[in-house]
Amino acid sequence: METTWIRTNKLFFKINPSLKFVMISSLFLVYLFVHNLNTMIWASLFFLILYSSVTGLSGKWSFGFVLFTLVVSLFSASAMILFGKGSHVLYHQYLIMITQESLARGILLGLRTFTFSLVGMLFATTTLPVPFFYSLMQQLKVPVRFAYGCLAAFRMIPMMAEELTHIRQAMIVRGMTKQKGIKAYYARLNHYLLTMLAQSIRRAQRTAIAMEAKRFSMKESRTFYYQIGWSRNDLVFVLIIVCTVAMSFLCANSFPLTPFTNVLDH
Repeated sequence: METTWIRTNKLFFKINPSLKFVMISSLFLVYLFVHNLNTMIWASLFFLILYSSVTGLSGKWSFGFVLFTLVVSLFSASAMILFGKGSHVLYHQYLIMITQESLARGILLGLRTFTFSLVGMLFATTTLPVPFFYSLMQQLKVPVRFAYGCLAAFRMIPMMAEELTHIRQAMIVRGMTKQKGIKAYYARLNHYLLTMLAQSIRRAQRTAIAMEAKRFSMKESRTFYYQIGWSRNDLVFVLIIVCTVAMSFLCANSFPLTPFTNVLDH
């Protein structure tokens, strides 16, 4: 994480995580019901600029995530583009039929996927796990046992990845990776799954006992080591998000790039 999360002093890292979570979640609902292709074009452009400006990842990782998101968006749009219905046929060969209507709907679907991914990465790459779970407990009143349980599970992910590497190295030393065929592949898969499952059960049991000993199951109010509060940065964050959304709608009306104001009507 130290090599990828290199800019944690930016504005979006100083925002209350609960506020950020609620605002980002509301964006999914806003753009879920948008059928104007111009709005999604401008929204994807503005959120791409915003993500590039505020992300805490290094340039290499940030570009990699955007590229991966773009590829996924193209795949999500391809089914609608290649096999959609419409009256204005642009290309038809065997099972593939591209119409003007299916092209517009496919691009809208791809841009929606791209925008949703950017919005999700906007939250994921500017939010530290520990303050986020503390904010859930303090601002959104999530029960302590659930929040700390999720935080403990999050901390186990690197441990499980390291354990998987150790299992693979042990299998290489024993020569199990040199065996070919379906039977050998099935045996290796069983070794991975059974070992990881057994270790995960032991680790989860130890964690549960430790949390019970620390009285995480009690329902009374408790003190917190980290106090997550509010600041002027939260207001700035809300203004930035609202302005970004408003600009996408205003630019779609003032500077339309396509004639498809509602892809469902075509």
